[in-house]
Amino acid sequence: MGTVVKIDHWLRQQILPESLHDRSPDKDHPHKRRFTAAYRRKRGIVKNVWIVSGTVMVLQASPAIIIAITLGTTFLSFMILDETS
Repeated sequence: MGTVVKIDHWLRQQILPESLHDRSPDKDHPHKRRFTAAYRRKRGIVKNVWIVSGTVMVLQASPAIIIAITLGTTFLSFMILDETS
């Protein structure tokens, strides 16, 4: 099992660009912005919104309500995570 993990790690280092290995936060970089405190806070909000939505979907087991809540929650998640000013 250890050999497979080492090979996977080596392949990722060879295939993925160098910028993906750097995890320093930078609000202007498209990938590094995900490591900023503000973005992590927004991701936490989105996670909680999905937990509440999922609970409502389980309690209201109607396909129409589930579809409506899923679409609304997806739209709300994109709005929360949007980076435009």
